[in-house]
Amino acid sequence: MIFLLNKRLIENIKKVFVGISIGIINGLFGAGGGMIAVPLLKHSGLDQNSAHRNAIAVILPLTVLSAFLYLSKGFVNIKDTLIFMPTGLIGAFIGSRILSKISPKILKGIFGGFMIYAGINLLKS
Repeated sequence: MIFLLNKRLIENIKKVFVGISIGIINGLFGAGGGMIAVPLLKHSGLDQNSAHRNAIAVILPLTVLSAFLYLSKGFVNIKDTLIFMPTGLIGAFIGSRILSKISPKILKGIFGGFMIYAGINLLKS
């Protein structure tokens, strides 16, 4: 019984650190927190598709909070972002529809490829 309690406590502590890590990365880099969230959620026991779905659900409120803070401090001009909002919403809708139709193996490859592409571009800039 004590072992189960300790194991459950350790799992909950890990989840707290995963959440804090995702929040910090999201606050620093924007929605790029997903690049950290998906692997961490998979490590927490979720399958590939569930990790992607849950990462999106976790990142949404974090992104809204980050956007509010950046806007309230004058770091972002809302006018500059208006073109991206409706097109981003359209893309998010399409992506969420496609996610349920992609096999975990293909999704893993696409995500890994995107991470490599993004990493190379970050190193070049």
